[in-house]
Amino acid sequence: MKNISVALDGPAGAGKSTLAKKTAEHFGLIYVDTGALYRCVGLFAFRNNVPSKDKERVCVLLPNIVIEMKYDESGIQRMVMCGEDVTDAIRLPEISTYASDVSSIPEVREFLLATQRDMAVKYSVLMDGRDIGTVVLPNADVKIFITAEVDTRAKRRYLELINRGVSTTFEEVKADMVIRDRNDTEREIAPLKVADDAVILDTTNLDFNESFAALCKIIADTTNISPVK
Repeated sequence: MKNISVALDGPAGAGKSTLAKKTAEHFGLIYVDTGALYRCVGLFAFRNNVPSKDKERVCVLLPNIVIEMKYDESGIQRMVMCGEDVTDAIRLPEISTYASDVSSIPEVREFLLATQRDMAVKYSVLMDGRDIGTVVLPNADVKIFITAEVDTRAKRRYLELINRGVSTTFEEVKADMVIRDRNDTEREIAPLKVADDAVILDTTNLDFNESFAALCKIIADTTNISPVK
């Protein structure tokens, strides 16, 4: 049976990761959070005191970065960098900015591209990120662009961080998100944009269950896959 690939793109805080995890489980797909890969590179640069926009110094670091995607007993993706589980560390606000900056570096994108595409060759995947439908998996079976208004996205991310025990404010989270939106959409290499054949899903006025139902319907209507029993 042919592997199925679902590309899910959208801006920060749109709910991609949370929805993608549940939707992948619903259909029995492997969930691949590509943004976590860039966050790992950003975290490595941050820990080595290399400015995120210093292209030359970031590129020098790349051969030293070993990133692995593992899955725990519950099927949740864990990010392991150089032998350390950094799943929580890469979600800190300052690392979001680092991830956005390093993702604009062509050498970083090339460094991670093979890893992403290899996953789609080996497995049926639901992959989320910023350029999955446009660059990473241009021939994906389903392309979905999920978005929401910036205030809604900032509130969601703020509550997520608070629940994790991170000390921050809504204003700080929104400011970081506005910066990241600008960086993601204006970068020269693989900017965040809607693929020509993507379905747009705006979740501004949808709660999680409504968003999940809408996402599942798009996938079911576009492919022949069914929910796992």
